[in-house]
Amino acid sequence: MALKATVFKAELQVSDMDRNYYQTHSLTLARHPSETDERMMIRLLAFALNASEQLQFTRGLSTEEEPDLWQQNLHGEIDLWIEVGVPDEKRIRKGSNRAEQIIIYAYGGRTAPVWWQQIWTDLKRFDNLTVCYLSPENTVALAKLANRNMALQATIQEGIIWIGNSDQTLTITPKYWQQAPLSA
Repeated sequence: MALKATVFKAELQVSDMDRNYYQTHSLTLARHPSETDERMMIRLLAFALNASEQLQFTRGLSTEEEPDLWQQNLHGEIDLWIEVGVPDEKRIRKGSNRAEQIIIYAYGGRTAPVWWQQIWTDLKRFDNLTVCYLSPENTVALAKLANRNMALQATIQEGIIWIGNSDQTLTITPKYWQQAPLSA
């Protein structure tokens, strides 16, 4: 018998002063049986950092054809492709070719830096790619906020993220290994 996804509900209040975006989102996250709380919460953080009415969680781990999150326009074209983890160059190429912008949220103590050292020269050619690294200290603390019913607030200002619930707030400062120019 196959294991089923665990459903998490999140009420996410986003105050993004860098983009002048202020909105509350009622989200449903399906955590794949092989997914950790850490990875799921990074997907939620990625949503907060790129929040819009069109941004959606996809089937992610369940399919090769979709990223973890994406934003499609009214014509069905992909404006934003978001991956969490350390995807291979083939997957990054696929996202880069299909989407206007692609963002990777890399994490993992030694895994992500080793991955970056091995792949960065191949990725420099993708001018629509942003690679953001999240430290283990931040991602492990973020995982501790996971709850089946979450009420979270995310404030973003000058690239720093404050995310938390009524009991605690984390300060996360992502490190950008590669940044694509902002699209018009």
